[in-house]
Amino acid sequence: MLLCGVDVGTSSIKVSVVDASNQQLIYSTSFPEIENEISSPEPGFAEQDPEHWWYCVQQAILRANASKKYDSKDISAIGISYQMHGLVVLDAQHKVVRPSIIWCDSRAVQIGNQAFESIGKSYCQTNLLNSPGNFTASKLAWVKANQPDIYNKIHQVMLPGDFIAGRLTKQFTTTPSALSEGIFWDFPANEISETLLSYFGFEKHLFPKVQDVFSNHGLIDVEVASHLGLNAQVQVTYKAGDQPNNAFSLGVLHPGDIATTAGTSGVVYGVSDELKCDVANRVNSFAHVNYSQYAKRVGVLMCINGTGILNRWVKQTICPEMSYVQMNEEATKTTIGSKGLLCIPFGNGAERIFHNSIMGASFEELDLNRHSRADMIRAAQEGIAFSMAYGIEMLADAGIKPKKLKAGFANMYLSDVFSQTIVNASNVSVDLMDSDGAFGAALGAGLGIGFYKNADETVANIKQIKSIHPLAENREATTDAYLAWKELVSKKLIKR
Repeated sequence: MLLCGVDVGTSSIKVSVVDASNQQLIYSTSFPEIENEISSPEPGFAEQDPEHWWYCVQQAILRANASKKYDSKDISAIGISYQMHGLVVLDAQHKVVRPSIIWCDSRAVQIGNQAFESIGKSYCQTNLLNSPGNFTASKLAWVKANQPDIYNKIHQVMLPGDFIAGRLTKQFTTTPSALSEGIFWDFPANEISETLLSYFGFEKHLFPKVQDVFSNHGLIDVEVASHLGLNAQVQVTYKAGDQPNNAFSLGVLHPGDIATTAGTSGVVYGVSDELKCDVANRVNSFAHVNYSQYAKRVGVLMCINGTGILNRWVKQTICPEMSYVQMNEEATKTTIGSKGLLCIPFGNGAERIFHNSIMGASFEELDLNRHSRADMIRAAQEGIAFSMAYGIEMLADAGIKPKKLKAGFANMYLSDVFSQTIVNASNVSVDLMDSDGAFGAALGAGLGIGFYKNADETVANIKQIKSIHPLAENREATTDAYLAWKELVSKKLIKR
């Protein structure tokens, strides 16, 4: 039996096909070749077209099937990983009525902050485990307040993964994990929050049927199956946000397990067995993929918006002729600390760790006589690593104290400079694993269809590629650079 994993990322769609019997990757591809753009019609806005995601999903599946590495008719189940917190709204004919307001959009910050005060801090932190902040519920409230004609057309509200599953099956479902990341879920009540719905004036019928992450979310539509070359018995059996899914794909399932990613955004994600939140609302708690009312598994997430997107900006703006591999090599040609050049990476919307403030990105202490392109590349990668180390320090307030991290050997973790910098700055080792989001989504589909007995069996064969440990000879130089970076951030916070 074959399993298909679809990872609906911000930059592209990735598809992986996995042999369920031995959990080995058969083939993987992505679409498009050029990274998808984010539309920003006004400052702080970030939108993408859900129908373009669906087009890219189809093209990626067709491209994978065209490899002839497997028989596409042997695929039995599809799992979906998706960019978190996005708002997708459909009319009664299941047509998209406006572009998706995606995760890094900042327009709803004040709406969420006001909701936090009006609903009550105690209820939000005890029942929602978060402030409504800049999450999906607040984005929907923004549409209701600012685009009432569009709001009145809305028949269903969903997260990006729910939408893609719906395009595959012509059925729509959601999960407690998805609803919790949108700040719709009441944890003690184990249902959509009536208090939040009442405050914002949302109708409960707008939300799809709620069912488990690992379950049958629908049989593939016959026409879709024919178009994609799949058999008509394929089921969608797993859906999860990219960070819970990434953690699952790394075997991070139990209290104390911790995952990290550094793609478009940078995340450290730890699992807790307590319904606990960060009282300062700088890190966030969501239902993990294996959460149930009987076994509390909460993912505590620290997110930095401006990570890989900064690295991409550097590539496009400073060294467009280089590949990412060449950029990583170039970064090694200068010294730790980039000769005093500092980079602040917070240029991708409101940052949660700063209470949803928009800090902006910048290069500081630039000396036109000393600093080269290598220094700018390295400063950017160090700045990203420092921002994540800075966020790791905040996780302690939510009970997450990393001793070791797990990451897929991908994205920023392909850079030796970035990887060693985050390890030295945080003094926490990282195990790099042979896994990614699409691979994890495929395994999730196997559990959802019942091929595997439990979550631990599903991820039992994920291989470790290497470990990165703090280097004593580099710690002092890295620590000095990190302290200078933190001092600069503190000054910027005071000015705000």
